[in-house]
Amino acid sequence: MKKDFSQVKRVVIKIGSNSLTHPNTGRLDYIKIERLAMELSDLRNRGLDVCLVSSGAIAVGRQMLGVHQRPDTMPEKQALASVGQARLMGIYQKYFTQYTQTAGQVLMTKNTILDNVSRKNAENTFEQLFSMGVIPVVNANDTVSTYEIQFGDNDTLSAIVCSLVHADLLILLSDIDGLYTDNPRSNPDAKFVPYVERLDEETMSMGSSDTGSDIGTGGMETKLRAASIATASGADMIIANGKDVSIIHRIFENDYKGTLFAANYDEDFYIVDMIEDRIG
Repeated sequence: MKKDFSQVKRVVIKIGSNSLTHPNTGRLDYIKIERLAMELSDLRNRGLDVCLVSSGAIAVGRQMLGVHQRPDTMPEKQALASVGQARLMGIYQKYFTQYTQTAGQVLMTKNTILDNVSRKNAENTFEQLFSMGVIPVVNANDTVSTYEIQFGDNDTLSAIVCSLVHADLLILLSDIDGLYTDNPRSNPDAKFVPYVERLDEETMSMGSSDTGSDIGTGGMETKLRAASIATASGADMIIANGKDVSIIHRIFENDYKGTLFAANYDEDFYIVDMIEDRIG
Protein backbone atom coordinates (compact mmCIF):
# COMPACT_ATOMS: atom_id res chain seq x y z
CA MET A 1 0.00 0.00 0.00
CA LYS A 2 1.28 3.44 -0.96
CA LYS A 3 0.33 6.73 0.64
CA ASP A 4 0.27 10.32 -0.53
CA PHE A 5 2.96 12.23 1.35
CA SER A 6 2.34 15.57 -0.37
CA GLN A 7 0.91 17.01 2.85
CA VAL A 8 3.93 16.15 4.99
CA LYS A 9 5.31 19.27 6.67
CA ARG A 10 8.12 17.85 8.78
CA VAL A 11 10.26 14.78 8.07
CA VAL A 12 13.05 13.03 9.96
CA ILE A 13 15.47 10.97 7.89
CA LYS A 14 17.89 8.51 9.45
CA ILE A 15 20.87 7.12 7.57
CA GLY A 16 23.12 4.42 8.93
CA SER A 17 26.84 3.85 8.70
CA ASN A 18 26.43 1.10 6.09
CA SER A 19 24.63 3.54 3.79
CA LEU A 20 27.37 6.17 4.10
CA THR A 21 30.37 3.97 3.40
CA HIS A 22 31.76 1.81 0.63
CA PRO A 23 30.98 -1.86 1.40
CA ASN A 24 34.43 -3.18 0.53
CA THR A 25 36.53 -0.68 2.45
CA GLY A 26 34.28 0.89 5.08
CA ARG A 27 35.49 4.31 3.95
CA LEU A 28 33.14 7.23 3.33
CA ASP A 29 31.21 7.38 0.06
CA TYR A 30 31.48 11.10 -0.69
CA ILE A 31 29.33 10.89 -3.81
CA LYS A 32 26.46 9.40 -1.81
CA ILE A 33 26.83 11.99 0.95
CA GLU A 34 26.68 14.81 -1.60
CA ARG A 35 23.58 13.27 -3.18
CA LEU A 36 22.02 12.95 0.26
CA ALA A 37 22.65 16.65 0.87
CA MET A 38 21.06 17.45 -2.49
CA GLU A 39 17.98 15.34 -1.72
CA LEU A 40 17.43 16.94 1.68
CA SER A 41 18.06 20.42 0.28
CA ASP A 42 15.39 19.78 -2.33
CA LEU A 43 12.93 18.83 0.42
CA ARG A 44 13.75 22.13 2.12
CA ASN A 45 13.09 23.91 -1.18
CA ARG A 46 9.69 22.22 -1.28
CA GLY A 47 8.92 23.89 2.04
CA LEU A 48 9.44 20.95 4.40
CA ASP A 49 11.18 21.05 7.76
CA VAL A 50 13.95 18.48 7.46
CA CYS A 51 15.96 16.75 10.19
CA LEU A 52 18.77 14.28 9.51
CA VAL A 53 19.79 11.67 12.09
CA SER A 54 23.16 10.40 10.96
CA SER A 55 25.31 7.56 12.16
CA GLY A 56 28.90 7.30 11.03
CA ALA A 57 31.02 9.09 13.62
CA ILE A 58 32.83 5.94 14.72
CA ALA A 59 33.26 4.77 11.11
CA VAL A 60 34.78 8.13 10.14
CA GLY A 61 37.01 8.07 13.21
CA ARG A 62 38.26 4.62 12.20
CA GLN A 63 39.08 5.92 8.74
CA MET A 64 40.90 8.99 10.00
CA LEU A 65 42.98 7.10 12.56
CA GLY A 66 43.63 4.02 10.46
CA VAL A 67 41.75 1.60 12.73
CA HIS A 68 40.88 -1.32 10.46
CA GLN A 69 39.05 -3.56 12.92
CA ARG A 70 35.81 -2.78 14.66
CA PRO A 71 36.74 -1.48 18.14
CA ASP A 72 36.01 -3.72 21.11
CA THR A 73 36.35 -1.42 24.11
CA MET A 74 34.05 1.43 25.07
CA PRO A 75 36.85 4.02 25.52
CA GLU A 76 38.12 3.25 22.01
CA LYS A 77 34.63 3.64 20.54
CA GLN A 78 34.18 6.96 22.34
CA ALA A 79 37.57 8.24 21.20
CA LEU A 80 36.84 7.30 17.59
CA ALA A 81 33.43 9.00 17.87
CA SER A 82 35.10 12.16 19.15
CA VAL A 83 37.42 12.35 16.16
CA GLY A 84 34.87 11.19 13.63
CA GLN A 85 31.93 13.38 14.67
CA ALA A 86 33.82 16.62 14.05
CA ARG A 87 34.94 15.43 10.63
CA LEU A 88 31.51 14.09 9.67
CA MET A 89 29.80 17.35 10.58
CA GLY A 90 32.32 19.31 8.53
CA ILE A 91 31.56 17.13 5.51
CA TYR A 92 27.81 17.66 5.89
CA GLN A 93 28.22 21.42 6.25
CA LYS A 94 30.36 21.54 3.11
CA TYR A 95 27.84 19.73 0.95
CA PHE A 96 24.75 21.45 2.35
CA THR A 97 26.42 24.80 1.68
CA GLN A 98 26.79 23.81 -1.97
CA TYR A 99 23.00 23.63 -2.14
CA THR A 100 22.49 26.90 -0.24
CA GLN A 101 21.37 25.19 2.96
CA THR A 102 22.68 25.49 6.51
CA ALA A 103 23.22 22.51 8.79
CA GLY A 104 23.33 22.62 12.59
CA GLN A 105 24.69 19.93 14.89
CA VAL A 106 22.58 18.46 17.69
CA LEU A 107 24.12 15.80 19.97
CA MET A 108 21.76 13.96 22.30
CA THR A 109 21.94 11.47 25.14
CA LYS A 110 19.32 9.39 26.90
CA ASN A 111 19.24 11.94 29.70
CA THR A 112 18.36 14.66 27.18
CA ILE A 113 14.93 13.04 27.01
CA LEU A 114 14.57 11.75 30.56
CA ASP A 115 15.22 15.14 32.18
CA ASN A 116 12.20 17.43 31.79
CA VAL A 117 14.23 20.62 31.50
CA SER A 118 16.72 19.17 29.04
CA ARG A 119 13.94 17.68 26.93
CA LYS A 120 12.11 21.00 26.70
CA ASN A 121 15.34 22.81 25.87
CA ALA A 122 16.02 20.32 23.08
CA GLU A 123 12.51 20.73 21.73
CA ASN A 124 12.87 24.53 21.75
CA THR A 125 16.23 24.27 20.00
CA PHE A 126 14.77 22.13 17.22
CA GLU A 127 11.84 24.51 16.75
CA GLN A 128 14.17 27.49 16.53
CA LEU A 129 16.41 25.72 14.01
CA PHE A 130 13.40 24.83 11.85
CA SER A 131 12.09 28.41 12.02
CA MET A 132 15.50 29.65 10.82
CA GLY A 133 15.53 27.22 7.91
CA VAL A 134 18.36 25.13 9.35
CA ILE A 135 18.67 21.37 8.80
CA PRO A 136 19.51 19.79 12.18
CA VAL A 137 22.02 16.94 11.91
CA VAL A 138 21.52 14.73 14.96
CA ASN A 139 23.72 12.06 16.44
CA ALA A 140 24.07 10.40 19.81
CA ASN A 141 26.70 12.05 21.97
CA ASP A 142 28.82 8.91 22.00
CA THR A 143 31.81 10.70 23.48
CA VAL A 144 30.14 11.09 26.87
CA SER A 145 27.37 8.49 26.79
CA THR A 146 27.79 4.73 26.40
CA TYR A 147 24.04 4.08 26.20
CA GLU A 148 23.61 4.91 22.52
CA ILE A 149 26.72 3.02 21.42
CA GLN A 150 25.49 -0.09 23.17
CA PHE A 151 21.92 0.23 21.93
CA GLY A 152 22.27 0.23 18.16
CA ASP A 153 22.81 2.48 15.23
CA ASN A 154 20.52 5.42 15.97
CA ASP A 155 17.28 3.77 14.85
CA THR A 156 15.66 4.42 18.20
CA LEU A 157 17.25 7.85 18.46
CA SER A 158 15.64 8.86 15.17
CA ALA A 159 12.24 7.74 16.45
CA ILE A 160 12.76 9.69 19.66
CA VAL A 161 13.63 12.77 17.62
CA CYS A 162 10.58 12.17 15.43
CA SER A 163 8.39 12.16 18.55
CA LEU A 164 10.16 15.16 20.08
CA VAL A 165 9.74 17.41 17.02
CA HIS A 166 6.23 16.12 16.16
CA ALA A 167 7.27 15.02 12.68
CA ASP A 168 4.77 13.63 10.19
CA LEU A 169 7.12 11.07 8.69
CA LEU A 170 10.22 9.11 9.67
CA ILE A 171 12.33 7.54 6.93
CA LEU A 172 14.90 4.93 7.94
CA LEU A 173 17.46 4.43 5.19
CA SER A 174 19.00 1.01 5.67
CA ASP A 175 20.94 -1.62 3.71
CA ILE A 176 17.76 -3.63 3.17
CA ASP A 177 14.59 -2.89 1.18
CA GLY A 178 12.32 -3.10 4.20
CA LEU A 179 10.71 -5.65 6.50
CA TYR A 180 10.75 -9.35 5.59
CA THR A 181 9.05 -12.26 7.29
CA ASP A 182 12.54 -13.60 8.08
CA ASN A 183 16.14 -12.58 7.48
CA PRO A 184 16.45 -12.61 3.65
CA ARG A 185 20.24 -13.00 3.90
CA SER A 186 19.86 -16.44 5.45
CA ASN A 187 16.39 -17.48 4.30
CA PRO A 188 15.69 -17.26 0.53
CA ASP A 189 12.00 -17.94 1.20
CA ALA A 190 11.59 -14.79 3.31
CA LYS A 191 8.73 -12.65 1.97
CA PHE A 192 8.79 -8.87 1.67
CA VAL A 193 6.22 -6.95 3.76
CA PRO A 194 5.28 -3.67 2.01
CA TYR A 195 2.73 -2.38 4.53
CA VAL A 196 2.13 -2.74 8.26
CA GLU A 197 -1.17 -1.27 9.39
CA ARG A 198 -0.58 -1.97 13.06
CA LEU A 199 2.35 -3.46 14.95
CA ASP A 200 1.57 -6.68 16.78
CA GLU A 201 3.53 -9.55 18.31
CA GLU A 202 3.75 -11.41 15.01
CA THR A 203 5.24 -8.39 13.26
CA MET A 204 7.67 -7.67 16.08
CA SER A 205 8.87 -11.28 15.94
CA MET A 206 10.14 -10.67 12.40
CA GLY A 207 12.99 -8.57 13.80
CA SER A 208 16.54 -9.79 13.60
CA SER A 209 19.59 -8.61 15.53
CA ASP A 210 21.91 -9.65 12.69
CA THR A 211 23.65 -6.66 11.13
CA GLY A 212 25.65 -8.34 8.39
CA SER A 213 28.44 -5.78 8.67
CA ASP A 214 31.25 -4.61 10.92
CA ILE A 215 30.34 -0.97 10.19
CA GLY A 216 26.79 -0.57 11.50
CA THR A 217 25.27 -1.91 14.69
CA GLY A 218 21.51 -1.87 14.16
CA GLY A 219 19.34 -4.75 12.98
CA MET A 220 15.66 -5.11 12.09
CA GLU A 221 14.82 -5.47 15.77
CA THR A 222 15.87 -1.87 16.43
CA LYS A 223 13.94 -0.67 13.39
CA LEU A 224 10.75 -2.32 14.59
CA ARG A 225 11.27 -0.75 17.99
CA ALA A 226 11.67 2.60 16.23
CA ALA A 227 8.43 1.94 14.35
CA SER A 228 6.58 1.34 17.62
CA ILE A 229 7.77 4.72 18.90
CA ALA A 230 7.18 6.74 15.73
CA THR A 231 3.73 5.36 14.95
CA ALA A 232 2.54 5.79 18.55
CA SER A 233 3.69 9.42 18.27
CA GLY A 234 1.42 9.88 15.27
CA ALA A 235 3.98 9.63 12.48
CA ASP A 236 4.18 7.26 9.54
CA MET A 237 7.48 5.42 9.18
CA ILE A 238 9.19 3.92 6.14
CA ILE A 239 12.11 1.51 5.99
CA ALA A 240 13.80 1.78 2.60
CA ASN A 241 17.12 0.87 1.03
CA GLY A 242 19.67 3.67 1.26
CA LYS A 243 21.90 2.24 -1.47
CA ASP A 244 20.43 4.91 -3.77
CA VAL A 245 19.46 7.97 -1.74
CA SER A 246 17.30 9.27 -4.60
CA ILE A 247 14.67 7.02 -3.05
CA ILE A 248 13.98 10.00 -0.77
CA HIS A 249 12.33 12.07 -3.48
CA ARG A 250 10.74 8.93 -4.96
CA ILE A 251 8.97 8.38 -1.64
CA PHE A 252 7.34 11.78 -2.02
CA GLU A 253 6.46 10.88 -5.60
CA ASN A 254 4.88 7.62 -4.40
CA ASP A 255 7.31 5.57 -6.51
CA TYR A 256 9.47 3.49 -4.20
CA LYS A 257 10.03 0.07 -2.65
CA GLY A 258 9.96 0.00 1.13
CA THR A 259 7.89 -0.94 4.14
CA LEU A 260 5.35 1.63 5.30
CA PHE A 261 4.29 1.51 8.94
CA ALA A 262 1.03 3.42 9.35
CA ALA A 263 0.70 6.03 12.09
CA ASN A 264 -1.37 4.85 15.05
CA TYR A 265 -1.42 7.75 17.47
CA ASP A 266 -1.60 6.64 21.09
CA GLU A 267 -2.91 9.41 23.35
CA ASP A 268 -1.36 7.65 26.34
CA PHE A 269 2.06 7.55 24.73
CA TYR A 270 4.71 9.36 26.78
CA ILE A 271 8.26 9.43 25.51
CA VAL A 272 9.86 9.17 28.96
CA ASP A 273 7.81 6.05 29.79
CA MET A 274 8.81 4.64 26.41
CA ILE A 275 12.51 4.97 27.16
CA GLU A 276 12.20 3.49 30.63
CA ASP A 277 9.70 0.72 29.82
CA ARG A 278 10.41 -0.26 26.21
CA ILE A 279 14.16 0.31 26.12
CA GLY A 280 15.22 0.10 29.76
